[in-house]
Amino acid sequence: MDDVVDVGGCRVEVVVGDITAQPDLAAVVNAANAQLRTGGGVAGAIHRAAGPQLEREAVPLGPISPGECVRTAGHGLPNAHVLHCLGPVYGQDHPAEELLAACYRNALLIADELGIDSIGFPAISTGAFGFPMGPAAEVATTTVVQLVPALEHVELVRFVLFDDAAYHAHVNALAAAVAND
Repeated sequence: MDDVVDVGGCRVEVVVGDITAQPDLAAVVNAANAQLRTGGGVAGAIHRAAGPQLEREAVPLGPISPGECVRTAGHGLPNAHVLHCLGPVYGQDHPAEELLAACYRNALLIADELGIDSIGFPAISTGAFGFPMGPAAEVATTTVVQLVPALEHVELVRFVLFDDAAYHAHVNALAAAVAND
């Protein structure tokens, strides 16, 4: 089980950590709510670390729909950019897998368009939105593995996960995605 792999010249990493404490990444992804306001979970942590300026910049960009992604500055974060993605609510937003994949795809495409070379993702939709960790990890890693070889600027993708269970789900899913690519 490798927690670091090379995919078409892009380094893909899986770590347990705090997404707000990734100073070597140009961008982090916020598992946002539709209104782009401070919330719980990842969104709450990112908003608290970034400060109130983040919400002031983000709210006028909303509401967003599941699968959509918008960009703001990082404000008080050590990252220049925050990419806000609205993941699907499992069992409510359909088709859930395609909407979740769109989050990762849209964040990567925006990052590449802006010349961002490094990006950190949480496990989008797996908290309050109820997406099961294993299937979410499969969607996330498969989408990244399929897309990054076509990107010009993104050289590092890091999955920054909350606990060991999420870490192991993503490491296993990443190994499978690389083997199937």
